[in-house]
Amino acid sequence: MYLPQIDDERATLCGFLEVQLDAIRAAAYGLDDAQARQSPVRSVLSISGILKHSIFIMKQSLSGAGHREHDQPQDAFYRSFAPADDESLEQLTETFDTVRSDYMKMCREGDLEAVLPVGPMPWFNMNEPREAKLRYLYVHHVEEFARHAGHADIIREQIDGAKAGELMFAVEGQPGNEFISPWKG
Repeated sequence: MYLPQIDDERATLCGFLEVQLDAIRAAAYGLDDAQARQSPVRSVLSISGILKHSIFIMKQSLSGAGHREHDQPQDAFYRSFAPADDESLEQLTETFDTVRSDYMKMCREGDLEAVLPVGPMPWFNMNEPREAKLRYLYVHHVEEFARHAGHADIIREQIDGAKAGELMFAVEGQPGNEFISPWKG
């Protein structure tokens, strides 16, 4: 949890990015592959799908920053919402952790005033990249990851009743308090 403190802009943005990525990752805690593939709400999203889509987002940013090892085909976006048959939860979480490390390193080192191309985003009728400052991308990613962390919360509650706070306490090994007890599954 990124609790209130006096930080500079970069540390604040990175703190909020970390919290959202922690929440997405924690949603998979204690699940097996079949549970992580479940789509218990009226969409294709699953915990595995949210992990995969988050990997896509982080790789897209890394690629845009010149880390060509993270380049993806243009149609990867459309395949990023559901795991392929050969993508296990274990593989997705390992990839998530590796890509997240590279992504957060980039976030901690990037020049917030740097101008870079963002997009295209054809789903919003933006068919060409547009220039924006790096800070725009960080704030957009806080929004994007928070949206998907919320999706993951709802999906996980539908699977087995686990709630985000309980999962985070379990993942972090926190003992709990009068408000939250660690998830025991």
